[in-house]
Amino acid sequence: MTEVMNAPVARFRVTAEQVTEQAPSRVVLVRPHQFTPNPETAADNSFQQRILDALLPSAAREPARRVADAAYAEVTELGRTLERLGIGVDIFDDPSAETPDSVFPNNWFSTHPDGTVTLYPMYAENRRAERRGDIVAHLQETHRVRRVVDYSSAERFGEYLEGTGSMVLDHRARLAYACRSRRLSAGLFAEFCRDFGYAPVLFDATDGDGVPVYHTNVMMSVGTDLALISSDMIRDRAQREHVLGVLRDSGRTVVELSEAQVGRFAGNCLELAGTDGRYLVLSTTAEASLTDAQRDTIAAHCTLMPVDVSTLEAAGGSVRCMIAGNHLPRR
Repeated sequence: MTEVMNAPVARFRVTAEQVTEQAPSRVVLVRPHQFTPNPETAADNSFQQRILDALLPSAAREPARRVADAAYAEVTELGRTLERLGIGVDIFDDPSAETPDSVFPNNWFSTHPDGTVTLYPMYAENRRAERRGDIVAHLQETHRVRRVVDYSSAERFGEYLEGTGSMVLDHRARLAYACRSRRLSAGLFAEFCRDFGYAPVLFDATDGDGVPVYHTNVMMSVGTDLALISSDMIRDRAQREHVLGVLRDSGRTVVELSEAQVGRFAGNCLELAGTDGRYLVLSTTAEASLTDAQRDTIAAHCTLMPVDVSTLEAAGGSVRCMIAGNHLPRR
C-alpha cells in the first residue's frame, strides 16, 4: 500500500542556533577537470538518460577534452556570476577522472547554522570518493564547526541519503521534503529528521513513464517566500494535496511546474542571498522554459539569474545540484 503522510505536520521549536535565512549567502562549488556523464547513475536518472540519448550523435563527434573544458568553464563562470552578485564562493578543483559527478557536491555534504557539517551515504559506488576531507577541513578552518555528523557508514547496509539532492530542506519551518527513490532510504531519512529537528514530508513522485524521480531537488525548490514544484508528478492525489498544503501553510507562494519544465531543469534551482537582494539561480535551459506568468510570480519575490550549464546538464543535474549552500557561522 502507498503510505500517505496526511497527518498534521509536527511543529518544532526553532532555537536561536537554528534561525537562518533560507537563502544562503555563501556556497561551495567543485570544478571538474575530467568531466564526463556518469554511467553508474544513468540507470535511475531518466533526465540524464534522455539528455544522453539526445546528445549521443553530437557527443560522438566531440572530443572528450573539449567536453571537459566546457564543463570546467561553466563552473568557473557560475562562480564569477555569483561573486558579482555579492555571494561568497569557495571553489575546489577536482583533477580526478575517477569521480565524474564531483561537480554535484550537495549530495555528499550539507552545512547547518548550528555549526554542523553532515556527510551522506551515496548510492553509486563511484560517487563515494567525492567525499573530501580537504573541503571539510577548509570549512572547519574558516567557519565555526562544532561537529561533523557522518551517515556514510549506512552504505554498508544498502541505505542511502544523498544530501540536499534527495531532500529539499525548509530551514525556517523545519520541514524536510523528500520523494522515495533508490537514492533515499525512508528509515535513514527519518533518522536525519529526528537528529536535526525537521518534520518529514515523504511522498512518491514519478515521471510519465512511471520511473521514480531520482532526486527531490529536480522537481521542487523551496525559497524564502516562494516554492516551485511539479505537483502533477506526485500521482497520488492525497499525497499531492498534502504536500501542496504543507507548502502553503509554511507561507510559500507556490509556482506550479509542468513535467516538461522539470525535464528542462526548471525545478533544479536555488535561492541565494546577494548584496542587493535574493536571486533565484537556475540554468538558461530552465529559464527559457518558464512562462511569462511564472516569471512574473518569481520576480515578485526574487530576481531570476540564469547561467549556462548546458554541458553539465548532460550528467542529469543542473544549477541546484552544483551548489552546496554554506549555512555555517563565520569565525
